[in-house]
Amino acid sequence: TFTVEEAVETIGFGRFHIMLFLIMGSTGVAEAMEIMLIAVVSPLIRCEWQLQDWQVALVTTMVFFGYMVFSIVLGLLADRYGRWKILLLSFLWAAYFSLLTSFAPSYIWFVFLRAMVGGGVSGHAQGREENKQIIAMSSCSKPFLSLGKVFWLAGSLLIIGLASVVNPTIGWRWLIRIASIPGILLILVFKFIPESARYNMSTGNTAAALATLQRIARMNGVAMPEGQLREPAKQRRGRFKDLIHPKYLRTTLQIWIIW
Repeated sequence: TFTVEEAVETIGFGRFHIMLFLIMGSTGVAEAMEIMLIAVVSPLIRCEWQLQDWQVALVTTMVFFGYMVFSIVLGLLADRYGRWKILLLSFLWAAYFSLLTSFAPSYIWFVFLRAMVGGGVSGHAQGREENKQIIAMSSCSKPFLSLGKVFWLAGSLLIIGLASVVNPTIGWRWLIRIASIPGILLILVFKFIPESARYNMSTGNTAAALATLQRIARMNGVAMPEGQLREPAKQRRGRFKDLIHPKYLRTTLQIWIIW
């Protein structure tokens, strides 16, 4: 028999992992553009709606408030219904509310819609971190993981460059619409991303997990390990209270403080 981790290690690093790295890395571009958008739009909405300092600051605060709340909700849903479904939902959600923001008739609507965008963007991490671990299982993948942050930086630079051209000409509303394009394009390539084999195993769906591993092996041009795919059945998953279990409490608190 063999486990998912052993199969991924046997398959090794290849075309599938490069494709996965590029697609999931591109989510960082879309995420950075949506988050950094507020920095280049705030001065314009301040003038248009005659906002005070605290009102401008509240926009950014609500974006991250939405990110915080929905990251918990979507994390629990990803454990229950799968990474792929939640990742797709988050991109649809973020793109939809981002486009709606460009039509915001007032400051209150703008704040609410950007909070919803923050909530949608938070779901990107549900798939990105899972697939990052899959890439990390191969010893040849270290340079790719170190390059992962380039995508976020590229998205930040892109939105600043676009703002310098779009804001003075056709306005901030069109900047928001243009910034939504990367997220919409990524929705079109989601069919190339399979559901996590580890998630399928955790739900007892061995056939789906095996199909995913076989697909990866075919793309990389290598053979699957011999034997049957088996892993110990998990009694529970996706429980928030596990984060504060004595076994994990120290790690949980450290991660929260670092973030």
